[in-house]
Amino acid sequence: MSSGESSVKVASTLPIINIAPWIEGHDHKGRLSAAAAIHAACLDYGFFYLDVSSYLDPREPEELARLAHNFFSLPTEEKENISISKQDHARGYQRLKENVTMGKADNHEGIDFYRPVENPDKTKLLWGENQWPTIPGFREKYEAWVDKMKALGLMPLSESEHRMAMGLGMTDAEWEDLRSQVDDSFWVMRIIGYPPLPNDDDGFSCGAHKYGSQSITLTLVTRALLTVRDYGCLTLLWADSTRGALQVFQPHQFLAVENPGAVLREEGIEEGLWITVDPVPGCIVCNIGEMWEIWTNGLYKSTLHRVIHRGSNYRIPFFFEPNFNARIAPLGAALRIQEDLNLTSDKCHVERKHKTYEPTVYGDFLLKKVDSNFATGQGKYN
Repeated sequence: MSSGESSVKVASTLPIINIAPWIEGHDHKGRLSAAAAIHAACLDYGFFYLDVSSYLDPREPEELARLAHNFFSLPTEEKENISISKQDHARGYQRLKENVTMGKADNHEGIDFYRPVENPDKTKLLWGENQWPTIPGFREKYEAWVDKMKALGLMPLSESEHRMAMGLGMTDAEWEDLRSQVDDSFWVMRIIGYPPLPNDDDGFSCGAHKYGSQSITLTLVTRALLTVRDYGCLTLLWADSTRGALQVFQPHQFLAVENPGAVLREEGIEEGLWITVDPVPGCIVCNIGEMWEIWTNGLYKSTLHRVIHRGSNYRIPFFFEPNFNARIAPLGAALRIQEDLNLTSDKCHVERKHKTYEPTVYGDFLLKKVDSNFATGQGKYN
């Protein structure tokens, strides 16, 4: 299959889930519907839109984009004042092609911010201090955005409705244990600036990936596609107005396109199609990462996606992650669901087996991933 844009179809819109019932607090039926919709979207797509028009003023991300433009328009030597090399090789500015994924230099510049840590030490990977541009209002506006995204990331596990947990059938004790693993999220925020890809270019601003949190998110790939994925909990993306940039791979059985016969086989994965996930007014794009795949023992899938960005705008992904020391392991509720599926399959004489995902400590997992993301990486955890 050619991996060019001819393989991409505009599909019916991914689910749009309105969070207004969660914000207003009095619409119990609406909260139940939203919870069921999130659960279904995680089972079927791994991607969905969140309608945040009741939660965010649209002028907020517009102001963030303006501030990003001001920073990325600075001379390189000024931007290098907050280079990742001046801190922990993770927090700060990365110039074009400084990020490396699977041996490929990427085609964007960005700034990474992580949750502040106690006793920072810039000689340790991830354990330095965030570096903020000196542009007036920059830090204030972006820290306010962090607070809102952290609150939004917790909403699917809110105490009032258990949202995602409801669909999984968790007990109260199981839910409380899960929430304790994300109540001090080791969050990451990226500000990404794209140089436009020429119209006749076959490359990608972001190679096909599933575990793409932090600097692995955007990678220049020519022809060959990389199979990496978002590796945290939830990615909350505010996207610029560029259409056709974000593309999500959907297996054949989940397709709902105008021409469903145009199914393509992507190298190394099952039959399916790339679909575009264009910006929707009042919405952010949400997708789940590998930690949810482990928690649900594969019931929720982290979905292959890529970016082909032909504009010159800015995107702000926020990665809502587990606590740094959280031990991530399959949830009892997910294992019970799969056991029920096994029993049903046995009655129907259909073989259905589920592997059990290995537990991982999120901080250890993160260190190994981030250590390979930069050409200047220290290589201590490879």
